[in-house]
Formats: sequence, structure tokens, C-alpha cells
Amino acid sequence: MNYYLTGIEGMPKLLDCCDGDPMQYFKKKTYPDAFRRMYQEHVATLDAIENGYNMVIDKEQFLENMANALGEYAAGKINSCTRRNQRERLMMDMNMTMAAFVLPMVLEFHGNSSAPLADKLLEAWKKQFPKSSLQAAEYSYIEQGFHKKFCYITTAVCETFGRTDDCYELTLLRDYRDTYLASVPDGEKMIQEYYDVAPSIVKHINQKEDSKDIYRSIWSEYLKPCIDMIEEGRMEECRIHYQEMVETLRGKYFYH
Repeated sequence: MNYYLTGIEGMPKLLDCCDGDPMQYFKKKTYPDAFRRMYQEHVATLDAIENGYNMVIDKEQFLENMANALGEYAAGKINSCTRRNQRERLMMDMNMTMAAFVLPMVLEFHGNSSAPLADKLLEAWKKQFPKSSLQAAEYSYIEQGFHKKFCYITTAVCETFGRTDDCYELTLLRDYRDTYLASVPDGEKMIQEYYDVAPSIVKHINQKEDSKDIYRSIWSEYLKPCIDMIEEGRMEECRIHYQEMVETLRGKYFYH
């Protein structure tokens, strides 16, 4: 078996694993099954790369070639778009596919080549798309974000200020979510809608050069007032204000 050829031909196919619409799979109910299915569909490529990596002398160049095959394929797809809005939308979809599926699939293999290949993929992506700020995360970490009900937006904001995951603000808002919000009519629906859109909003904000300024604005305009309302017992006002934040951020950053 020609491991090199199998890897080179298979790498670009990883980027097409979501059929051009990663968000249809990146939801609490669909993500685990979709990821497992995609991983099985492409594990032969990862296996070939692992075998080739263990055999070759110049392992770094071998993985660099694999990563460049995917990066160049992505650049070709972008360059084939004639309209700016098409390029921007495709870029967002490909970034989401890389972050939520491709890089986690590579790391899920847990081979000698896995972590080095993920690093090379990030380098190749940055080479083709200098403004990109992709980071690699394992499937288990992403999947836990749904089951542990991470406060995606609030967590991202708190990280900007150097606060930890168990800080007072995050703990207070999680308690509000799990006690008051979950108990009101349509509260569970609102929570689920939030977890459907929040990961994409955060990823798109993170790709902005002024992401820290955006998070500081979210803090001052929405999160700090919500915390004050909870502390003062104004629970329904907090719900309305928080919902306004989600809708505003959805309009600004869900696709941008």
C-alpha cells in the first residue's frame, strides 16, 4: 500500500466531511453521532498517514506535505468563489469544519503522528489564511461543552479578563440558568437555542482582530448588567437582557 499517496489524496477529503454545512452537525443532539460517523469514514486516511510517518526518515516533511495538501485544497476552493460574500461564508464554514471536525478527528486517532499533524495543519492553514486564529481541540473537550453546558460567550468574556472557569461571575450565571431560567415557560427551549448558536458566535468573534475589545463590550453592555440584576433579584429582567444579547450577537457574528 502506498501510504504517502493515500494520505495526500485523503487529506483534502477531510475538509468536505460536512458537505459544506458544518453547523447542521454542530449541535448537542447531532454532534456525537456525526463526529463518530465522519471519523470512521476517514480513519483509513489517518491510518495511512500514521503508517507512513512511522516508516519515513524525514517525518516533519512527510507531515508538512500532508497538511499542505489540505491547505492548498482549501485555498483553491476560496479562490474559485467570484463574490466576496461567498468567499466569506465559505471561509467561515471551512474554519468551523476544521475546528469542530478535522482537527479533532486527527487528534482522536491518538497515533504518533496525530499531535504533530495537527500542528502542521495549523501552520498550513495560517500560511494560506494569515488572518486565521484556528486552535486544535480534542473531540472530548468540544463534546463536553454541550453536556456540561459551558457558558460559551460568558466564558470567552471572562477569559479576556483573566478569570477562571469557576469564577464568581460564571458560577452565578450558571446557577441562574440551571435554577431560574430552566424553570420558566420556554426556558429550556431558550437554553437549547443558546447552545445551538453560541459556539459559532464565539468562534467567529475569536477570528476578529479586535476580539478582546468585542468581549469587553459584551461584558459592559450585557453581562455585568445581568449579574447586577441577578444579585438584586430582578430575574426576569435578566432573562430579557440576556436574550437580547444572544439575538444581537447572532445577528452580528453567527455568520461573520
